[in-house]
Amino acid sequence: MSQVMDNATQTERLLTTSKAIAEGIAQEMERDPSVFVMGEDVGVYGGIFGSTTGLFERFGGDRIMDTPISETAFIGAATGAAMEGMRPIVELMFVDFFGVCMDQIYNHLAKNTYMSGGNQKIPVVLTTAFGGGYSDAAQHSQCLYGLFAHLPGLKIVVPSNAYDAKGLMISAIRDDNPVMFFMHKGIMGLGWMTPLPSAMAHVPEEPYTIPFGKAAIKQAGDNVTIVTLGIMVHRAMDAAKQLAAEGIQAEVIDLRTLVPLDTATIVESVKKTHRLLIVDEDYLSFGMSGEICARVVEEALDYLDAPVKRLAVPDVPIPYSRPMEQFVLPNAEKIIEAARNLARM
Repeated sequence: MSQVMDNATQTERLLTTSKAIAEGIAQEMERDPSVFVMGEDVGVYGGIFGSTTGLFERFGGDRIMDTPISETAFIGAATGAAMEGMRPIVELMFVDFFGVCMDQIYNHLAKNTYMSGGNQKIPVVLTTAFGGGYSDAAQHSQCLYGLFAHLPGLKIVVPSNAYDAKGLMISAIRDDNPVMFFMHKGIMGLGWMTPLPSAMAHVPEEPYTIPFGKAAIKQAGDNVTIVTLGIMVHRAMDAAKQLAAEGIQAEVIDLRTLVPLDTATIVESVKKTHRLLIVDEDYLSFGMSGEICARVVEEALDYLDAPVKRLAVPDVPIPYSRPMEQFVLPNAEKIIEAARNLARM
């Protein structure tokens, strides 16, 4: 009896997203000596978002390397190391900081495989934190994954919970292509942010992978499809509960990866529900919501009984003021209203 309980405890460990990511990295570092980590405060401090906690003590400074505040230098170094057979994980602390190192990301990291005629592999995982909700203003609160999804050569991963984060991180490390791994600050389980218990998950101790380009249907429904990713999955699930109480059954899809995008799952859902709501914490124009809308119109226009609805951040910088920030960010109440209106069409 005791043995059965011990096994159950081992298979149902409840982890935060940050701990799940750190565990996935550690297991890949043990499996493959070519894997190493570098970035600002990833070593002794364990990463300001907790994603490398404990790794410095376990693997030492040769494989968990703190860098100067010089993103161009260490992202360029990661690209070069990958071309020489290593598998670097490099952290761009906030995605908002991309401006100082964009040349290395889109002219080298993203393009060198193509420009070498496929002869050069670039197995770099570029981790970065994104998202608002804690009054850190315009230069520390953006999402911007749509910007990078627009650039050929990069895979874009955006987990919403601890289980997915570990499996997607292991898949990213093993991938021979450059992968940008976006971590929403609100799902990491950090003590200085508002808790989000739904982002914690039962995470197996053993390594596992989650394939890119395979969305998760978090809740089945027949009346409206809600497509989203990251922390907005939790907002959508909260909304779906209220909608169900009103007799509206929402199907909630967690994309998990933006590139590759699981268009097939979205289209099949729309064919069933005949209505689509896209929820995005990124900016409204020229981004994820527009791309998904276009694909559904191209592949399932005849199945739509109402126009596609997009709920995203208006095209303004993220405000510092908390009331103003909450005004521009999507939330459960806004999702409920948008889905309710769609269901009535």
